[in-house]
Amino acid sequence: MSEVVTGDAVVVEVRVAQMPSRALAIIIDMAVQFTVLILAYALLGAFAGVTDFAMFAAVMIVLMVLVMVGYPVLFETLTRGRSLGKLALGLRVVSDDGSPERFRQALFRGLAGVVEFWVLSGAPALIASLVSQRGKRLGDVFAGTIVISDRAPRNSGQLIVMPPQLAHWATTLELSQLPDQVAQAARQYLSRWHDLSPQVQHEMGVRIATQTAAYVSPAAPAGVPPHAYLSAVLAERRRREQARFARRMGNGAPQPGPYGPPQPPAPYTPQPSYPQQQPRPYPQQPPTYPQPQRPPAPAPEPPKATPGGFAPPQ
Repeated sequence: MSEVVTGDAVVVEVRVAQMPSRALAIIIDMAVQFTVLILAYALLGAFAGVTDFAMFAAVMIVLMVLVMVGYPVLFETLTRGRSLGKLALGLRVVSDDGSPERFRQALFRGLAGVVEFWVLSGAPALIASLVSQRGKRLGDVFAGTIVISDRAPRNSGQLIVMPPQLAHWATTLELSQLPDQVAQAARQYLSRWHDLSPQVQHEMGVRIATQTAAYVSPAAPAGVPPHAYLSAVLAERRRREQARFARRMGNGAPQPGPYGPPQPPAPYTPQPSYPQQQPRPYPQQPPTYPQPQRPPAPAPEPPKATPGGFAPPQ
């Protein structure tokens, strides 16, 4: 760990990158640069026979400068202190005061890196890193920078809990104006609170709590330490976000909160949606229906005489 004095005269402890991780990051960056150079040479070699040799040599020199110097300067400027190798290993270049790396500093580091790594095979960088207490190579000394590790172990896995003494006060807070940047700064401070020295704990806590209090009302009770105040604000903010998410998912049942059982809902009196209708009286006598009329039967025909004078059998 190393102490960094910020522009606000606050001492912050950071984790300086170790030599093996920095060496591996440099190897990754140089492998990328070698690959780009080989591909560029292969493409330019196809046009070597149709162009002038002096023009071809000038293009190759410009290309080498762009790859050796432009690659680290461009990446560290656009990504705030990270190249591909540093990004893979969780490293970052920052100024001596903890602020992000600027273009001027990236340019100094890139020019010094050509001499340290490409011309002298990294010997000056190794010697300077072993001598410096912060592991600075010559480029860091000239640019006023330091390489830190963003993957330091911290207690971010622990949830921020509500102090029992501030539970009822936290339910009255107005948190709609609290910016996400201020809440994130408070969360990072609480996650690293146990790793800071007592003086840094107090100074950073007062500064972040003052920023938070400008957006949160009502004010905290008298005598509340900064870390307890920030814990109460963030815990209540998380509880309300979880409640909003539950309502958005359609779960209308009341969930037990962390500060006590929920209040029972008001009694609900159902109202009839439609007016009641009286049943119709049933008729006493069933209705009569006309009987169907049958056609009359045809009259029987007289018997016909048969030969021999005999009548037909009846």
